[in-house]
Amino acid sequence: MHEKSTTERHPTPGKDEIALLAPFERLSLLHIELVTTAQQAAHAREALAGAAVLGFDTESKPTFAKNEASDGPHIVQLSTRERAYIFQLQDAQCRHAVSLLLQAPNIIKAGFGLGDDRRRIIHKLGVEPQGVLDLNTVFRQRGYRKDMGVRGAVAVLFNQRFIKSRKATTSNWANARLSEAQLIYAANDAYAALRVFEELGLEP
Repeated sequence: MHEKSTTERHPTPGKDEIALLAPFERLSLLHIELVTTAQQAAHAREALAGAAVLGFDTESKPTFAKNEASDGPHIVQLSTRERAYIFQLQDAQCRHAVSLLLQAPNIIKAGFGLGDDRRRIIHKLGVEPQGVLDLNTVFRQRGYRKDMGVRGAVAVLFNQRFIKSRKATTSNWANARLSEAQLIYAANDAYAALRVFEELGLEP
């Protein structure tokens, strides 16, 4: 008990408390772009290259068998305040475009719990992401619990409930055709991370 009180100076709401909050306003499909072709990848890279900060996340097809290794990530999400881009990594040009953005040291890529994402990107894309900021670290430095996560962060900063579909969480992210629910889920993980970065008052 003593250790918790010294490392977690600020309490965070529990699941039951968060369930009572008003929902966080998410990006709709109108503001989500799926990147699957060379032309779309070039457009997305151009749109994102000048950003100072992007919300960042990845999704991988879940593994269920014992000792089954993931070959993810299967998508990479990068978001501005206005629009989220979801890069499917089957296409070589999509992989190239997102690799260049991830390697750009002048763009902060902010997200939650990015250690595993980083390892998978290095393995799959062969690049070392630069400018990556794990927001869990920021919250920990400010006296919150070790792994705040996007739900806890949105509850604390906005007093709102971030909606995450459990069905989408465990869905097949390697599918060539992603569902609307998958697109909304993936885009808003990155979008919410950007909003949290801004609300924390962090400097690009």
